Amino acid sequence: MPSSATPVAPPRLWDISPLVAPDAPIFPGDEPYRLTWTARLTPGCPVNLSAMTMSPHVGAHADAPLHYANDAPAIDEVPLDTYLGRCRVIHAIGAAPLILVEHLRHAEAELPPRVLVRTLARADTHWNPGFSAYAPEAVDWLAARGVKLIGIDTPSVDPADSKALDSHQQLRRHDLRVLENLVLDDVPEGDYELIALPLKLQGACASPVRAILRDLP
Repeated sequence: MPSSATPVAPPRLWDISPLVAPDAPIFPGDEPYRLTWTARLTPGCPVNLSAMTMSPHVGAHADAPLHYANDAPAIDEVPLDTYLGRCRVIHAIGAAPLILVEHLRHAEAELPPRVLVRTLARADTHWNPGFSAYAPEAVDWLAARGVKLIGIDTPSVDPADSKALDSHQQLRRHDLRVLENLVLDDVPEGDYELIALPLKLQGACASPVRAILRDLP
C-alpha cells in the first residue's frame, strides 16, 4: 500500500563560497586565478582539459599555520575534523575596523566549536583595503569558550595593512583554524552544520575550500 507519510524535505544548503574568477578580489601582489586550455574537444581529442594557476588564498580558503609561522604545519598536515561540524553564524554587520568582543556577546550562550562572523551587508566584489578584521582580544575570547575554528566574510582576520598579524598569531597560540573570504550575505544568524574541507596540497600555506552550511535537523 502507498505510504501516507509526508515527505521530509532535505536540509537546506547554503553555499558560502564566492566565485573564483580572474577578477576575484585579492590582496595586491597575490596571484590571481587564471585558466588555460591544454586540450579541446575535437574529432581528434576526446576531452576538454584545463590547467590553472592561482594563489590558494583566492576565494573562500583555509589558512594553514604555515602561512604565519615558519615552523608550523602546511595545509596537508592539518587535521580535517575542525572544518566539519556544528557552527554558529554571528551577525556583526558594520563592525569596523575590528570585530570586538562586544559584537559577539549576544550570541555567547552554548557556543559550538566553530564561529563564522558576518560583517558585510553584501560581500565585496572588488578589492576593499578597509575590510573588517578580528581584534586579537576577540580571538582570545572565542578560544576561551572552546571555539576551535573562526571564519569571516572578508579577506583576512587581520587588517590589510597589518605587519604583525596579531590575530593570526593568536590563532597560532590557541591552535585555532580559520576560514576567510566567506559569503554570508543571505545566511540568518544561528546554528548550522559547516562543511569546508581544504584540499590536500603538499606543503601549501592555504587551500581553497567549497564552504557550505547545512540546516540542522
